[in-house]
Amino acid sequence: PLPPMQQSQLAIILLAHGSRDPLWRRPIEAVAARIQTDQPRLLVRCAYLELCAPDLAGAVAELATLGATQITIASLFLGAGRHVREDLPRMVQDLAHNFGHLQLRLQPPIGEDARMTALMADIASQSIAS
Repeated sequence: PLPPMQQSQLAIILLAHGSRDPLWRRPIEAVAARIQTDQPRLLVRCAYLELCAPDLAGAVAELATLGATQITIASLFLGAGRHVREDLPRMVQDLAHNFGHLQLRLQPPIGEDARMTALMADIASQSIAS
């Protein structure tokens, strides 16, 4: 008989730029907490490109240790600068090679999502409309 199919363990990494100022991370961590509350079975971690820990490789390694099999990397960048266009896809490709048993999926930058554009426009113009 065949062994039972192992269920995929889904995970998400919220990837942001990073800052030495610990207060800067609060909004990213609040998003992680919201996701964890809404989807308690989903493994959620924050990661940063630079200036604070953990970095993307560290977050992927931790999630792999926790049994993640599919990891979505949510790129929490408003603009698609060099880091997002060049560095990030290369980093994810290297991680996919190093963690061959994981399925890694890089989402487009959050700033390119029309819903984010609409939300920012609504928030920015809220005081003018009232």
